[in-house]
Amino acid sequence: MQTLNLEYHATGSAAGRAHVGVVGSGDLEILFEPGTDPTASVRVRTTVDGFDVVWRRVLDAFFAHHPVAGRYELNDFGATPGIVSLRLLQVLETSRRPAGPEGSGQ
Repeated sequence: MQTLNLEYHATGSAAGRAHVGVVGSGDLEILFEPGTDPTASVRVRTTVDGFDVVWRRVLDAFFAHHPVAGRYELNDFGATPGIVSLRLLQVLETSRRPAGPEGSGQ
């Protein structure tokens, strides 16, 4: 298992915590907690070693367009770059919704 820790400058904010996806074959789980510092702190835990450059490119592109402050924990089980981008967008969308009795959603 490989762990990557990255930080990005952030100018945006989110309303609440979010949890999207699952840790399973070919998928990705993201846990998000909003922050007050102008930083997006990202920790990626992946079962696939050797894809540092791909992870950095996907995350660099995402945070260039969506610089939302907070702590992002990505738990990967072989997700493709497209799935990573989709889950990141989902976590931001979910974090902007008011929390209901059904939880944070997926």
